[in-house]
Amino acid sequence: MKTFAIHTLGCKLNFSESSNMARLLSDAGFVRSSNETPDILIVNSCAVTATAVKKSRALVTRLHRQFPDAEIIVIGCLPALHPEILQQWEGVSAVFDSANKTQAVDYITGKTPVKGARFVSAYSSGDRTRSFLKIQDGCDYHCSYCTVAKARGESRSDTIAHVLTQIENIARLDMKEVILTGVNVGDFGKEHGETLFMLLQSIEKQNIIPRIRLSSIEPNLLTNPIIDLFAESSILMPHFHIPLQSGCNRVLSLMRRRYSRELFKEKVLKIKSLMPHACVAADVIAGFPQESNEDFNETFLFIKSLPISYLHVFSYSRRENTPAADMPPVPYPVKYDRTQLLLQYSKMLHATFYREHIDETRPVLFESENTRGLLQGFTDNYLRVNIPYDEKRVNCISNMKLSREILVFPEEDGQFPGL
Repeated sequence: MKTFAIHTLGCKLNFSESSNMARLLSDAGFVRSSNETPDILIVNSCAVTATAVKKSRALVTRLHRQFPDAEIIVIGCLPALHPEILQQWEGVSAVFDSANKTQAVDYITGKTPVKGARFVSAYSSGDRTRSFLKIQDGCDYHCSYCTVAKARGESRSDTIAHVLTQIENIARLDMKEVILTGVNVGDFGKEHGETLFMLLQSIEKQNIIPRIRLSSIEPNLLTNPIIDLFAESSILMPHFHIPLQSGCNRVLSLMRRRYSRELFKEKVLKIKSLMPHACVAADVIAGFPQESNEDFNETFLFIKSLPISYLHVFSYSRRENTPAADMPPVPYPVKYDRTQLLLQYSKMLHATFYREHIDETRPVLFESENTRGLLQGFTDNYLRVNIPYDEKRVNCISNMKLSREILVFPEEDGQFPGL
């Protein structure tokens, strides 16, 4: 029997797809390699930034040196965006871009791969506690800095009926949490005459998984009915990841985003008015081309005005063949300073969010690993908790009083100096 190993870089969507491919290969009689030399190596690549491309290249090079006789197959965003790079790599025997990555299984098992962008469902099963369930793929937005639409193809999604079936499959694995994921989950269902709100309503009625989380969702697609449903639900977790990217409307226009800062503010304030305990994370890009000092200050002051729990901060990464690549860049030292300022402020926000919940009692889903005698878990609103390891609590939800002793505070670098 042939052995295989899968190495995954990038987003949670990639991890769910890799897990799905591993199940399909195992069902076909292949054996997942542990310590021995694999016959087949699959690299599920990422190319969302220049750094991600370098990591993907370095991984393929290292694997070929370590396992010179293994067949290496590279799948995902790197083949979609940089097919010319892969042609130069020694040891790579086949490539499949993001739209066709699951056809790598057909290639390995000797079937004829069917090309073409179509939705292929996937969910992860390597974690005993939670599963990332892919409900949507691709993007139709074409933001001026982003290559994801080109890498992943046009937006497409599963059907409500099949998502419910997949949740049933996950429930049989005794997992307690499902994260609904995709490239643009708010776009779910439009080709089927369905919507994300309809899907969430159906999952709520199904009620067979105790916890459902939603991955990143565009503010213009986070409708008020969806927010209302989360506020009323016992299984939809009060945890929102909403891309902001900039708090300056001029920069948002340059980015070709489909919302204004006013709409973003409206969504955050509605969430916190209905769910004061909710965790609200925001993505921000620092140093976008033509972002002036005034633009950045406007973004920073806008963030300060909102009840945001923490930030995902990214330095702008120039991507070839995007409109932003031809715009005048922000000098690297300026971009670096802006990134560091936002990162430091995010640490303060995050620590403050933790302090706000001290002495509250919240439900915690505990994981499975014994980490130096400790058991880790997360509250419904995504606060990390550590308690002495207790096997009886593994993969169980327990109401816990949140004290400083069990809350795992994020790093904080003292008082934030401000602008």
